[in-house]
Amino acid sequence: MTDRWRWCASLVEASKQFRRVNGHLHLPALRAALERHVAAETLGADCNTQDVSAA
Repeated sequence: MTDRWRWCASLVEASKQFRRVNGHLHLPALRAALERHVAAETLGADCNTQDVSAA
């Protein structure tokens, strides 16, 4: 068995244990809302002066 086949087989086995994120069906709507928000924030602004906390 080549390394590629072994890797594919291990990926198939691992995927049986993967779990979906709660609310995964809503992710496209969240992305669209975030894109609209960012577009609205950046349309009128010459520069970004907001302080951002990474905490």
